[in-house]
Amino acid sequence: MIPGGRPDNRGNLRRQGEILMGEQLIISVGREFGSGGHVIAEALAERFGLPLYDHNLLDEIAEGKNVDGESLKKYDEKHKKKLFSRTVRGHSNSMEDHVANMQFEFLQNMAEEGKSFVVVGRCAETKLRKYPALVSIFVLGDEQCKVQRVMERYHLSEDAARQKMKKSDWYRKRYHNYHCEGKWGDSRNYDFSINSSRLGLEKTVDFLEDYIKERQKA
Repeated sequence: MIPGGRPDNRGNLRRQGEILMGEQLIISVGREFGSGGHVIAEALAERFGLPLYDHNLLDEIAEGKNVDGESLKKYDEKHKKKLFSRTVRGHSNSMEDHVANMQFEFLQNMAEEGKSFVVVGRCAETKLRKYPALVSIFVLGDEQCKVQRVMERYHLSEDAARQKMKKSDWYRKRYHNYHCEGKWGDSRNYDFSINSSRLGLEKTVDFLEDYIKERQKA
């Protein structure tokens, strides 16, 4: 069954991926807000026995650098504020850029070490593109299905749910397109784009699981 919540699997994520996977596998999941993309990522991580990285990525980074993870999370997947930052000779002093680059570097180091994992967002389809083990997925959905899911998940009215979707996707698009050449959600930048409304979440996971297994054989 699809997990309903977000399990806390921070405990030694790198070791978990190393033990459970014989061959390297990296799954990146980009998603529209309300599409169920995060739930799909959780289910794929469970089925393949892999650690899942999302916001907890900053906990791993913070532990290694001996800083407070919560202080980093407020800058997670945020575009820098031009009024309070500047770029000199290609180097930015913004915390948003600093946090983003720490995550990109962490993921690339994991990939270089041959680790297997699932990552949600964080421009992973672009930042990890050179690694043959990567399978990049983008999950979208029909408008009304997404609205209904957001209404139920956050206990919102329809209008409030639509506003939350619009704002969240705007931030994701802005963040992604600032850090990547390819456009957020453009199917040409992913191995596979899928509308979760067509099959529902459970069957979408089944479909993606089969696709990933075929990719592993190739």
